[in-house]
Amino acid sequence: MSQEYVVATVDQVPAGKHIIVHVRGREIGLFNIDGKYYALPNACFHQNGPLCRGAISGTVVVNAKTEWKRTWAMQGEVVVCPWHSLEFHVPTGQCLAYPKRKLPTWPVKAEGDQITVTM
Repeated sequence: MSQEYVVATVDQVPAGKHIIVHVRGREIGLFNIDGKYYALPNACFHQNGPLCRGAISGTVVVNAKTEWKRTWAMQGEVVVCPWHSLEFHVPTGQCLAYPKRKLPTWPVKAEGDQITVTM
C-alpha cells in the first residue's frame, strides 16, 4: 500500500539542486528541475554507488533528430554517478548508456512549503 511521506520543505531544494533524504529506511535523491520535483534511489545499479551524490549535468545526444550531429541535451536533467560516471535521466530514471535499464522513480509533490514522496 502506498503512503505519502513528508521529506523536505521547498526552500531546502531550490531549482537546479538536489538533496538526499531518508524514507522507509532508504536513501532517496530529491531533485528540483525547473520547479518540478523528482525522486530516485541513491543507488546506481552498477555497483550500488551513491548515485544521487553525483553532479547534475546534461548529455551528448547523436540521433536522427540531431541529423547525426553531436548535440548537448537534457541540461540539468541528468545525474552522473560519482563512481563510474553512468548517466541517468532524472525525470524518468532511464540509464542513458543502457536503454533497457531504468531506476524506479516515486511520485513527488509540493503543497504549500512541504514536499512529499509517495512510496
